[in-house]
Amino acid sequence: MKLFVYTDGASRGNPGKGASGYLILDATHKVLAHHAFANGTCTNNVAEYKAIIAALKKALDMGCDHVVLSSDSKLAINQLSENYKVKDKALKQLSSEAKVLLARFAKRELLNVPRENRYVSAVDKELNELLDADGKQTRSQTKL
Repeated sequence: MKLFVYTDGASRGNPGKGASGYLILDATHKVLAHHAFANGTCTNNVAEYKAIIAALKKALDMGCDHVVLSSDSKLAINQLSENYKVKDKALKQLSSEAKVLLARFAKRELLNVPRENRYVSAVDKELNELLDADGKQTRSQTKL
């Protein structure tokens, strides 16, 4: 099963109050799952990786064998594609975890998309709402 995964991470203060989220769609662009969650204090890059890891775990749980991962984080996509080296210690651990998850898919595509992408922007909107609510809740049932 091929799934389209859109992720985003946010941090207010960088490092500051952080949140991560994802949106998972099928081939017809039907939303199958979405989730936004608080991370406590972190950088935007840590929040991006936490979103990617959570989304990949969910896609695997859904039986996905072909993932198309899209993120507006040029850094994370290029690090996962091994175009950039991972220098930050915290990101090395998260990148390694994401790569282990990616290796479990028979086929994987990694795309850097602009923040204006309608799906990434929907995730970004949920993250900002979550951060505005002081990160006291998670969002999985909200209509997108």
